[in-house]
Amino acid sequence: MSGAVTGPERTWTVGTAPGIFPFVSHAIALFRRPLEFLNSLPQHGDLVEIRLGPMRAWVVCEPRLVHRMLTDPHIFDKGGPLYDRLGALMGDGIVTCRQSEHRRQRQLLQPGFHASRIAAYTELMAEEALALCDEWRPGRKVDVTAAMMALTTRVTSRVLFSDSLDARRAAAVRESLAAVVRGLFVRTVVPVDAPFRIPTPANRRYRDALARLHTLIDSIIAERHRGAPRDDVLGTLLAAVSDEPDGISERAVHDQLITLLLTGVETTAMCLASAFGLLASNPEAERALHRELEALAPGPDGRFAPGPDAPAGLVYARCVVTETLRLRPPGWLFTRVTTEETELAGRRLPRGATVLYSPYLLHHDPESFPDPESFVPERWFPERAASVPKGAMLPFSAGNRKCIGDSFAMAEATTALATIARRWRLRPLSARVREPRPAVTLGPRSLVMICERRQRT
Repeated sequence: MSGAVTGPERTWTVGTAPGIFPFVSHAIALFRRPLEFLNSLPQHGDLVEIRLGPMRAWVVCEPRLVHRMLTDPHIFDKGGPLYDRLGALMGDGIVTCRQSEHRRQRQLLQPGFHASRIAAYTELMAEEALALCDEWRPGRKVDVTAAMMALTTRVTSRVLFSDSLDARRAAAVRESLAAVVRGLFVRTVVPVDAPFRIPTPANRRYRDALARLHTLIDSIIAERHRGAPRDDVLGTLLAAVSDEPDGISERAVHDQLITLLLTGVETTAMCLASAFGLLASNPEAERALHRELEALAPGPDGRFAPGPDAPAGLVYARCVVTETLRLRPPGWLFTRVTTEETELAGRRLPRGATVLYSPYLLHHDPESFPDPESFVPERWFPERAASVPKGAMLPFSAGNRKCIGDSFAMAEATTALATIARRWRLRPLSARVREPRPAVTLGPRSLVMICERRQRT
């Protein structure tokens, strides 16, 4: 099942990685040892054929090929096991919709993520991060992952639907999202539904969490209909509801909200939790961050809180976030589906072929990133970042399907990191930090650390 295909620049080997992962066990290897499995594939070529149960799939391992695929969304459309499963959760929102519908949806949502709006959101982000800091006490053990989930849930919900989430609802969102994320990954790599129809405790938890999320969104929409219009994403969506050709349905409002909630909460929380874990393991980088933060003036109340233009000024903090997204990308595996027969890496792919790419794999390529396993924020200083090959760094995808909230997520993560790190150091419980195990996102599922109040030097 393997052979060599000669391209214009090199010979590419395509196959099923025999000898390392048996032909029938690719799905098992991807589920049990996903990062090891992905990192083994480039030695077999730039485009590697694998089997996920009865389904053939191709993994693109070379940055330029990935970039070519992502910038040709009419041929390589959203689809495949991941998006099929996400579609059952999110409906036909901006993340899961096909290319033919994407432009219309993006134009509708784009004003909410305009640069001017993000600048205004920065104060909101800092406000929520300061509120979290006020809850901590010196010497206290904190589940950093849960704290970051609480923070990003609050920020995202305020942007989407103002103050509709009280503490009880916010906790329900966090718990439901955690259960959904745990269950989604196995449903992605096992492309048959039969095992998930069995009423096991895990399957029941997954279905119950989905039901709670949908019920919560429906209740928020119903309350808004009974109340006054608000200037938030929900208000924008409801204003577009119409029977006219350019209008959207009530169901579309629901789908967009649950899409933005799921993608806006989990990924940024995983990034922040990973960043604090990496800083604790890399004291030189942590000291460099603290030096930058100490140079910033406090606000009128004596406390530090970044203003609207702060993320642009937090150079090293932004480098820390970017390097975290390289080393531990929350979105680590994605799929596309070919809409017609096409050629990639000298191989003819049939219409309907599933093509996978992994930001984790690309971000750990030593040809693109020397010493790829080391945490080096300085590699993102402008003079060094310019040498990164096109397509090698893809935390938010590329092309016209690039994440609509990429600037929002970077501003949120940078602002939260700077606000928290200026007041607290987070120390690990032990010198040995466990490597995160991927689910549908990559990051520490329960990172417990100890708070230490920082003193200015």
